[in-house]
Amino acid sequence: MISPMASKDSIAALSSGRLPAGIAVIRVSGPMTRFVVETIAGPVKDRFTNLRALRAADGSTIDHGLVLFFPGPGSFTGEDVAEFQVHGGRAVAAKMLETITSFEGVRHAEPGEFTRRAFLNGRLDLVETEALADLVNAETEAQRRFAVRNAEGAQSELYSSWRRRLIHARAMIEAEIDFADEEDVPGSVSEAVWSDVSAMIGEIERHIEGFKAAEIIRDGFEVVILGAPNAGKSSLFNALARREAAIVTDEPGTTRDLLEVVMDLNGLKVRLVDTAGLREAPGKVESIGIERARAKAEGADLVLLLEDMADPVSVGNVPGGIPLLRVGTKSDIAGAGAGTYDLAISSRDGSGLDRLLTEIGDRATAAVGEAGDVLPSRLRHVELLREATDFLRAALSGQGQELRAEELRLAAERLGRIVGAVDVEDLLYVIFSQFCIGK
Repeated sequence: MISPMASKDSIAALSSGRLPAGIAVIRVSGPMTRFVVETIAGPVKDRFTNLRALRAADGSTIDHGLVLFFPGPGSFTGEDVAEFQVHGGRAVAAKMLETITSFEGVRHAEPGEFTRRAFLNGRLDLVETEALADLVNAETEAQRRFAVRNAEGAQSELYSSWRRRLIHARAMIEAEIDFADEEDVPGSVSEAVWSDVSAMIGEIERHIEGFKAAEIIRDGFEVVILGAPNAGKSSLFNALARREAAIVTDEPGTTRDLLEVVMDLNGLKVRLVDTAGLREAPGKVESIGIERARAKAEGADLVLLLEDMADPVSVGNVPGGIPLLRVGTKSDIAGAGAGTYDLAISSRDGSGLDRLLTEIGDRATAAVGEAGDVLPSRLRHVELLREATDFLRAALSGQGQELRAEELRLAAERLGRIVGAVDVEDLLYVIFSQFCIGK
């Protein structure tokens, strides 16, 4: 865990990713930053791109590159920050970091330390910090849009607005308690306050309902392929993955474990899972695979139930309550079927696969709904929101204005924990340790 005294140090790290590359970006933050820059590159103009020869301690040239200096507090971390953009060879970057960290008071950054300093210096709140991590890890367009919206403060503003309303409500209740005899205090504010609290409970609960959509955006829409042995599951899996990800043979029970590939459909992350064939009296190892297949299907967002149209075999009961697509396979051999399937496909000649992908993509899009809405992006948020609503319900049904005002305080405190407005030291290590070094 980063020491509370760490901000007295200056930190440096490669921030541009794996080398070799066209350009390497080395970031520095802290009180020694300007001295480091002027020693290595000479005087530079603040907030401008400066082309300079970059020199080691012995005066030799390391490289020619671009230098940018951002004086605090108007920087990402709130401290003096500099970036060196040099050629992206491993030796160049290593020599730059060696030279920078040779200065007294300058050390290598720990994972997430730049972003942690931004949080501690009030440049970001916790929700914006988490959104920044999502933006760095975004793989699809939906993930990018979701992360950008939260990084810009939409989610933080929603939680902060609820918290402000609760603080105001508590102030009104306490004013009524303490100054009930004063002429400038309304005779009764309770009705308006509790009406607003009741409305807020509904707003928060509707917001919590959006967590499933947020999970799909962040973690993916999970599609599980089920069927009897040799129903064409692995062939379909390989055809959609566009590579030989699963072994395909005529021998039943080839797939014993879960296989997964990730696709991008309609800008959404879709996780496709191949499973063991479902049948009676399997071997010991295969039976474990079948149990895993059924368990995976129970938590899926969509199940593709495959059946060989040329030799249909029932697989018995499938998990209930999960959206299901009945897919007839091997249409190149058996024909289009007799209307007993939602779709007929052939993994060999590709017929029906485009329609299947479109259907999966449409279902994923429908599950997400309007991604432009502000959604809770972490289970941590949902848990604190649920605690807040519990306190609000207790306030509505409680006896005695003092106790009810205390329930409002506890609810507001839970909302404050989401954005980091109250003490959350125990969360900081967990959150920032997930960042890469240099961020």
